[in-house]
Amino acid sequence: MINAVITGVGGYVPEDKLTNDDLSKIVDTTDEWIMSRAGIKERRVLKGGKATSYMAVKAVNELISKTGIEPESVEGVICATSTGDYHFPTTASITAYQTGCKNAFAFDVQAACSGFIYLLETAANYIRSGRYKRIIAVAGDMMTAITNYTDRSTCPLFGDGCGAVLLEPTSNSIGILDSILRTDGSGLPFLKMKSGGTASMPSYESIDNHEHTVYQEGKAVFKRAVVEMADVAAEIVERNGLKKENIDWIVPHQANLRIIDAAARRLEVPTDKVMINIQRYGNTSSGSIPLCLWEWESKLRRGDNLILAAFGAGFTWGATYIKWGYDGSDT
Repeated sequence: MINAVITGVGGYVPEDKLTNDDLSKIVDTTDEWIMSRAGIKERRVLKGGKATSYMAVKAVNELISKTGIEPESVEGVICATSTGDYHFPTTASITAYQTGCKNAFAFDVQAACSGFIYLLETAANYIRSGRYKRIIAVAGDMMTAITNYTDRSTCPLFGDGCGAVLLEPTSNSIGILDSILRTDGSGLPFLKMKSGGTASMPSYESIDNHEHTVYQEGKAVFKRAVVEMADVAAEIVERNGLKKENIDWIVPHQANLRIIDAAARRLEVPTDKVMINIQRYGNTSSGSIPLCLWEWESKLRRGDNLILAAFGAGFTWGATYIKWGYDGSDT
């Protein structure tokens, strides 16, 4: 049996911050209002004309440096993002080229905020096939580029950031052990970018109406996210015979603190076992889960049981069970 195990983590967040007080000068909102509804204090913003690939390159370069691998030994670079540099070419191809992974195939996947869950299962299957030995999975979004800063309900939510992991083969009972992926296309009206694709081409009108930014009907999305993220996390725990005392870490998508709390309560896991950084980074979409792994890496131990869970546009959602492969304190 060949399985895929994470053998390293890299990450990047921009230096510039956008605080709640800063937002209150742009739109009618307050720190108290944002904190009570989303649990976000500040978020990072990528400035200077840079794009998503800039963050991906930073994250992958750190990953390569920490693991000590040769970039030429990487056989695949797969990127999950909803904010690619271009419609084409892929952000993965730009990232592979700029990090020296010249022998790697490269392509993008897109599952909105669930992107890293979908990406991880996709990348793991290349390793499980036995044909590939090193795959880099990188996920992140420049959400501030598609945020409408006249919409007080959505503009406090989003920030920029990117994380990357290295996947390699193992014959031990560690690594990415199970995943559940779900999709319900009926969610289309509630969370989307209205224009910019072939269904609604760019126009002066679409630009004037802010249709190239995130549109969200918050109540509908919140209601589904609370249920689906908690349910799928509980489902993967149950089908792998885990008990609450066996779970070392819950790694939820950082969309809303209330959604995170609901998932933790459903699994009866104390908050000190839940990775939470939404207060500092906001919702970085596909980047949120790998950024948590990046920040908590030093606390992770070989054999730790991790449950990853996410919910996003599409609607897409899912959960992954990982038995961690190395002592993070050794990196």
